Amino acid sequence: MKISSVRSADGTSIAFETAGSGPPLILVGGAFCDRKARASGTPLATLLAPRFTVFSYDRRGRGDSGDTKEWAVERELEDLAALLAEAGGSAFVYGISSGAILALAAATEQLSIPKLALYEPPLMRAAAQTKPFLTVANELIAASAAGERTRAVELFLGKVMHLPDPALEQMRASPSWSGLEALAHTLSYDLRITTLGPSLLERASSVRSSTLALYGEACAPWMREAIVNLAHAVPNGQARMLAGQTHDVNPEPLAQALSEFFSA
Repeated sequence: MKISSVRSADGTSIAFETAGSGPPLILVGGAFCDRKARASGTPLATLLAPRFTVFSYDRRGRGDSGDTKEWAVERELEDLAALLAEAGGSAFVYGISSGAILALAAATEQLSIPKLALYEPPLMRAAAQTKPFLTVANELIAASAAGERTRAVELFLGKVMHLPDPALEQMRASPSWSGLEALAHTLSYDLRITTLGPSLLERASSVRSSTLALYGEACAPWMREAIVNLAHAVPNGQARMLAGQTHDVNPEPLAQALSEFFSA
């Protein structure tokens, strides 16, 4: 993997790695994801590298990328645009979870994305559904400003992921907990991206990218319904279920599905 960086429109440095050869493909991670995340970073990139030049990057505020004091989704869209320019001006894009919503937002802004693949974007269909997420996002901002990273992670896992207390305690004792805390200040970014769902569904007909909307067999019914509706709303969209998969998708069947779609 070659580690490089690109300057976004506001001057923020965005770190990325490339692997493989072939048409460019950019991977966009969700909450708790940096460029090494297994289903949106180097593990997935390694599986896709035989067919594509794969870009896995640290979204702003993560890993080796910079950040700005005032976050806005427009800055993250500019980061993705900078990566598209680095890739030659156009590239396939894959996103997972809130990263899938960010990728969808980029497509609605007509960034040069010939093909778009999304895995389980948590698309809410009504604006009223987003209000609790904004409340939690404000709590996360306050916790991060106070340096309370543990509290921020617990808030997200408890109020957003609905993790029961015994599972939360088990996670606190795991070696991965420090990695979660390192990304705690970015969790409000992902929640605010998630609140874009209703407006993006309204604008889905404007997407020019050929779009594959993926979900796992264990996907929550409300999310699966929204994903299928998105696939129908996009002019050139399709939905596909990955058997036996959860939101924490296995990179191997995911890579196979992505390779088939992007190579077709």
